[in-house]
Amino acid sequence: MRKRLFLLGVIVMVCISNAHASDNINFTIETANPTPEIKDGTAKIIWGTSHAGSDNSQYTIKWSKQETTLGSIESSGLEEGKEYSVLISDGSGNEQQAVFTIPSLSGQEKVNAIFTPFVDAVSLVLFSDPFAALGMYDPRIQDEHGKFVLHPNGDYKTISMPLVVVWLILGAIFFTFRMGFINLRGFKHAIQLARGKFDNPEDKGEVSHFQALATALSGTVGMGNIAGVATAMAVGGPGATFWMIVAGLLGMSSKFVECTLGVKYRNINEKGEVSGGPMYYLSKGLAIRGMGKFGKVLAFTFAILCVGGSIGGGNMYQANQTFSQLSSVIPALSNHSIAVGIGLALMTGLVIIGGIKSIAKVTDKIVPLMILLYVGSALLIIGMNYNFIGQAFADIFNGAFNADAAKGGFLGVMIMGFRRAAFSNEAGVGSASIAHSASKTNKPISEGIVSLLEPFIDTVVICTMTALVLIFTGYAQNPQGLDGVALTTAAFKSQFSWFDIVLTIAIFLFAFSTMISWSYYGMKSWAYLVGETPRAQMIYKVIFLLCTIVGTSSGKGAVMDFSDMMILGMAFPNVIGLLIMSGEVKRDLKAYWIDLRAKV
Repeated sequence: MRKRLFLLGVIVMVCISNAHASDNINFTIETANPTPEIKDGTAKIIWGTSHAGSDNSQYTIKWSKQETTLGSIESSGLEEGKEYSVLISDGSGNEQQAVFTIPSLSGQEKVNAIFTPFVDAVSLVLFSDPFAALGMYDPRIQDEHGKFVLHPNGDYKTISMPLVVVWLILGAIFFTFRMGFINLRGFKHAIQLARGKFDNPEDKGEVSHFQALATALSGTVGMGNIAGVATAMAVGGPGATFWMIVAGLLGMSSKFVECTLGVKYRNINEKGEVSGGPMYYLSKGLAIRGMGKFGKVLAFTFAILCVGGSIGGGNMYQANQTFSQLSSVIPALSNHSIAVGIGLALMTGLVIIGGIKSIAKVTDKIVPLMILLYVGSALLIIGMNYNFIGQAFADIFNGAFNADAAKGGFLGVMIMGFRRAAFSNEAGVGSASIAHSASKTNKPISEGIVSLLEPFIDTVVICTMTALVLIFTGYAQNPQGLDGVALTTAAFKSQFSWFDIVLTIAIFLFAFSTMISWSYYGMKSWAYLVGETPRAQMIYKVIFLLCTIVGTSSGKGAVMDFSDMMILGMAFPNVIGLLIMSGEVKRDLKAYWIDLRAKV
């Protein structure tokens, strides 16, 4: 009955604004909310009697929704509860604007509408572009003829270097120099540690170096490696790969600092269970420096953001994308989102119920499997086209430094590469240090060095493999109007018709591993806020698993957008603490090298 009411359509006539009113342009807006789903509202121009017999082409019609074609009398895919507008002008300089909102009627639409203002407000902070605001570059994209590229509604298409990316990249550059290029000097030793060469079973902790690395990797390797890279390539072309690799290498230094501190300031209870991460090194580390209150504020802020991020971006979004891909390959599942969600929740619950030890036992098997599966497929394509390897890398280098205006020029390509790397490996966000803090070691620096491998594998290896496949198959140079998962799928399928199956398996593994890792991150942050008791942890796990079910059956609306932003927001309190304590890490690193050389 509820759905039938929506299907009948909820029609609202919206009175036009009196701003710039003109008797020559007389119209109203008819809006409809056809279903309980979010982002499916419609709005249509209803001309007044004075328009009878007139030709629509005499008017310029511009909707605020960028995907709506300039001149169209109807706009669709509108988000309920969000304010939109349409501006109509004629050849005589008269213009009339109408502002309207699609009414929110279903439960999920109302919740989505509540979160939309928060998303818009946070976006202004996280995704503001300080360089463009200062006039340091023109963010508008041009085509190969030097003409500005427009959205369907006539707005300029732009690129931007979000503030959060600037924050992360500048932090990564600082830590790289501050730590004496530990990302290069420590690489060989990181492999030795991950292989267990220096393991001591008597050291305090819950998991091995390799298991900690696998758990952290499972939290970062995900849809960004498949869909995000494709988006970067579609906009920035092959040259974005170069800057993506550079940002990945720089991010290794940020990981080193945060994971070192994660182990150094961790708590270990009488049962040997570890609690660590930014919540602890921000509060304890800054207290030592006489900034106890400031450290507690940063720690509390981080924990709140991490809980929200774990439930949304680390859980609901992953569940949603898993169901979307499964239903596209197995259409019979399309009407069974709840059943798929319950199945995914049960699988996740069986793993996370045992804590970090149980999670690590799963991730240390899943992560190598999913990397081999995906990277192996990419290497097959590269091997089949080995004659073009030289040309591919020439395209990457030339595109990085000699990009045409259609790609935003040098700065535009660099921005796309940096954005993708920062969003993919989460270096500086602080989440990975929660997993690494559980490592069995009495030397915090050793775990920091192990963590160097994480951005390298995530960005320099996996993201680059996706980029190379797009380049070798020609889709980086000519996306053919595709983007995201569709672009990556098309590139792989051009070589392997059966890649849909491989991609579905990869997406499932990527999403599932991300969910179990982020459940641990969120649980530890939750415990920091409400108390480290079994009851508190169980409450969080129940909430997390219920949200898994909700995630499969709901669209990607403002709630999940807000949660994604919370993950990026974690970078601000975390990097502030890292900058303050970087000198301490540098001294510890120097002592570690001296001790290591003495033993060798």
